[in-house]
Amino acid sequence: MADVDFQHLSTLLWREQELLDLLLFKAEEKQYLILSGKTRWLARIAHEIEVVLDQLRTLEVERAAATEALAVRLGTGVNPSLRQLADAAPAPWNDLLAKHHEALLVLVTDLRSLSDANRELIEGGLSAIGDALLSVRQQPSAGTYGATGRSEHGATRAVTLDGAL
Repeated sequence: MADVDFQHLSTLLWREQELLDLLLFKAEEKQYLILSGKTRWLARIAHEIEVVLDQLRTLEVERAAATEALAVRLGTGVNPSLRQLADAAPAPWNDLLAKHHEALLVLVTDLRSLSDANRELIEGGLSAIGDALLSVRQQPSAGTYGATGRSEHGATRAVTLDGAL
């Protein structure tokens, strides 16, 4: 079994970890923007996240091909998980692949948690905006300005007060 194949897969897994870590950073940036109300930058961070996701998709295709080539040699069957591949790999690759697997699990778990939190913040913000708009619509109108430059509502009040005096 060529160590070159294991080395190639390991290199791809390191790159995947780097990209997932960058994605986690971008998700934290997004959370900061949401919490600070700096919504102006949300479209930009969404684009940056999409760029990282595209890189991950491309890397995933290459990783799948490298995994499949090793799976054939190791006899693990078609489309094995990284854990299955680590279990079948010879030393020292079995330990290294197992560590990659653990690191990727931690990153993916952190990303899911942060993504869920960001989604809740956005949904909460949208709900608050909807509630505020509904509240504004339900409040009585303050009136409009008339020809004299005074509010029609205020003009009516002034007339009423003049009549009371």
